[in-house]
Amino acid sequence: QVQLVESGGGLVQSGGSLRLSCAASGTFFSINAMGWYRQAPGKQRELVAVITSVRSTNYADSVKGRFTISRDNAKNTVYLQMNSLKPEDTAVYYCNANGRPAWNRPFQDYWGQGTQVTVSS
Repeated sequence: QVQLVESGGGLVQSGGSLRLSCAASGTFFSINAMGWYRQAPGKQRELVAVITSVRSTNYADSVKGRFTISRDNAKNTVYLQMNSLKPEDTAVYYCNANGRPAWNRPFQDYWGQGTQVTVSS
């Protein structure tokens, strides 16, 4: 099984920056894509950014130019650098990994416990 542990959330003023980290641990065969999702109160969970094992990236339109996703494959860790934060970025941010627990098992999604990001105006 894959465990995802997130860190780096907190309270920041509008225009500020935060860096989220998510480390994958446990027993697994491989991890393909890793990404970040967020869920604001009363809203559905939405994709923020995703990065594949070959570092191909995709971003939500709302964060393009402000957020940067990266990963360290040796450490099985994904990062989200968030700059020029806005109050509308306030949400619980969840780490996601798509991986295989064993060579003969299919890919499946794993989720972190979530970390709160609050941007004050």
